[in-house]
Amino acid sequence: YQTSCRGAIVVAEARSADEPVLTRRCVIMKVLDFTTQKYLEAQRQNAAAVLILLPKNISGVPHDTLQSFMVGESEALLKETLMPVYVAPEDEQLLYMYEEVKQAAATRTSSIFIRVLRSMVTATAFQILVSNNVPIKAITDNTIVALEVRLLLPGAGEDLPTIVITAHYDSYGLAPWLSYGADSNGSGVAILLELARLFHKLFSSPSTRPPYHLMFSLTGGGKYNFLGTKRWIEENLDHAESSLLHDNVAFVLCLDTLANSDELYMHVSRPPKPDTPIHAFIQQLEEVVTSRFPWVRLGLVHKKINLVESTVAWEHERYSLRRIPSFTLSHLEDPKSELRGSILDTMSQVDFRKLKRNGVVIAEALARYMYNLSDKVDKCMETECVLMSFLTSVPRATQLLDKEPSHVLLVNSLEHEFKRYLQQVYRHAFRQDKRDPDITFFDQMNQPIVMYRVKPAAFDLFLGGCIAGYLGIVYYTIQNFGYLYTKLKAAVKSKHQ
Repeated sequence: YQTSCRGAIVVAEARSADEPVLTRRCVIMKVLDFTTQKYLEAQRQNAAAVLILLPKNISGVPHDTLQSFMVGESEALLKETLMPVYVAPEDEQLLYMYEEVKQAAATRTSSIFIRVLRSMVTATAFQILVSNNVPIKAITDNTIVALEVRLLLPGAGEDLPTIVITAHYDSYGLAPWLSYGADSNGSGVAILLELARLFHKLFSSPSTRPPYHLMFSLTGGGKYNFLGTKRWIEENLDHAESSLLHDNVAFVLCLDTLANSDELYMHVSRPPKPDTPIHAFIQQLEEVVTSRFPWVRLGLVHKKINLVESTVAWEHERYSLRRIPSFTLSHLEDPKSELRGSILDTMSQVDFRKLKRNGVVIAEALARYMYNLSDKVDKCMETECVLMSFLTSVPRATQLLDKEPSHVLLVNSLEHEFKRYLQQVYRHAFRQDKRDPDITFFDQMNQPIVMYRVKPAAFDLFLGGCIAGYLGIVYYTIQNFGYLYTKLKAAVKSKHQ
């Protein structure tokens, strides 16, 4: 799986990141080894490539190691480079190669004589070969799909307020084809679908219909400045003659990274004023947490939108820019957390009990707010775990979702879930906007990474020196054959005497 360069061709010797000289070598690292410093050093020395080995069982990796890798991964994604970076799941052959190059690096700390002797005569090296005969093409027809459903109160017209619940569904990471986005934002999608199912049941009965309209939306492009959300808002506000966003919107609830931690943060662009719907919802949220989950820390994070910045931190900021009251619920306090864009965000990092608990908190707070319904919803949230397993079965990077059968199936299945739960599905295509920077996606490189054992370059020099010496001796012997023959004959004659 390749990231960084567009179709790089690599023919280089594998070396450990601990080696002092990495120029024109392929640096092989485990997650344990990968740091920002080592990555930048490989880039500074013009390494031929970097190969990162991803462990099969991420749950067995210490938390500090995971955090260190995610920091390095985030730094690598922010820096432009022509050095190709490959990420491959660990297997026996790759681990064997890794151990061999690590041992070779360790012997280079011994004495100079032993180091030179081993390097020239006894050592073997691994050659990394990546050939790409077909250039990687830009994806010109990529679309960002938005899914929208509405729960309407029959005959209520446009007087009732509307609550919007939204989440972005795509993932992001160093290698798009290994980015599964379990917590960010499979957790938000799973809770949203379950909320849709629960409230659809309540809307189905005339006796339990609340005095609100409900709108659910799943948006793409969340990892690219929430462009899908921006298009969806524009479609509803600027291009639609009739939309619930035109009417009385109580608030927009954005769900993002909710599958871990005993902390729950409410991110807002401006502090909610008393006697507003958002303030009332916060009170209900606090009551649910205090009465049922007192160990959970509930916090309010206020971050103003900086209009000078080209990107927004949370999805709710897209709504706040259009003066629609909104907020984001997340277990992350810092919007720049590396977890929101890492290939290590897999199912092994999800705590299903906390995912279910956060779903219960949100569902019950919504129910309390909408019509003072405080029935427990624990049993209703059981399908969240099934939804999470489904969402993380394939990577959800933006450039993948309409290219491969498995990804098409994923989006179609999300539509099917909405159709099964609710009334209608709305889809629109991504359109370029000159106010936003152009984003170009590239297709996957299909050529495999091949490795084979070779003698190092020092051995070739040593062997070349031996051959040159041998030819020199032969040449000297031929040129001085008469002299040597006379000396040899005299030596034999004196020996016989």
